[in-house]
Amino acid sequence: MAAAGCSDGNARLPLSLDAAKITSLPATAYYLPNFISEEEERMILDKIATAPRPRWKQLTHRRLQTWPSDLVQDRLLDAPLPPWLETPVVSRLLSLPLSDDHDGDAVRHIFADSPHQRPNHVLINEYPPGIGIMPHKDGAAYWPVVCTVSLGASICLNLYRNKEDGALDPDPAWRIIQEPRSLLITTATLYTDYLHGISDIKQDLDLSADTIVNWPLLRDPEAFASGQSVRQTRTSLTYRDVLKVSKVGNRLGLFNKR
Repeated sequence: MAAAGCSDGNARLPLSLDAAKITSLPATAYYLPNFISEEEERMILDKIATAPRPRWKQLTHRRLQTWPSDLVQDRLLDAPLPPWLETPVVSRLLSLPLSDDHDGDAVRHIFADSPHQRPNHVLINEYPPGIGIMPHKDGAAYWPVVCTVSLGASICLNLYRNKEDGALDPDPAWRIIQEPRSLLITTATLYTDYLHGISDIKQDLDLSADTIVNWPLLRDPEAFASGQSVRQTRTSLTYRDVLKVSKVGNRLGLFNKR
């Protein structure tokens, strides 16, 4: 992958997202294995760990944080993301051209067509070993671009489709390895028509160039040469643009409805 003006450490950005396209998928997706550096990963994980306790929402087997706030009736309260979620992730997303065919400083980035032309919402999920998430769609509250940064450990993401009768096909249509410090972007029909999920298993199996669609883009495919990967705690940052944002004047009314 060609480098193009990364910040520091071992972060390496391509010249454009063209170089990061997962070509074996039916719709547009991108995988960047070195999106942030090890130092940046440590900084973000430290910020997550030291967030105020009320920021954590405890589910049955895992926990999550939502920034800058939860959605209320599919609306986001107008507030900025904290600086540690803006830099380096958002700044890099907005600096990466979609294509090699861009004119000088006129960078057309992945959020160029979204309502706010940038992500305004981040969901932080912590996945202990053996814990995943059921196949699901993200819903209509967001622009159909999902940017996920993985921290701490690798994991295998499964993409599912429905059968002709509408029932979920339990066998994944495609599988994607997400390495630590990587960025995965899914767009268009991969967002609207397919489901994604993570299996509740303690190790990912049957990993190879024949079964993993982003294998040619991996930073270290040799790490999976045995065909398996033992799960460790993995944290994901999911960046999206919420379509509806309530401005300052509407905040009180929304809070009263909660």
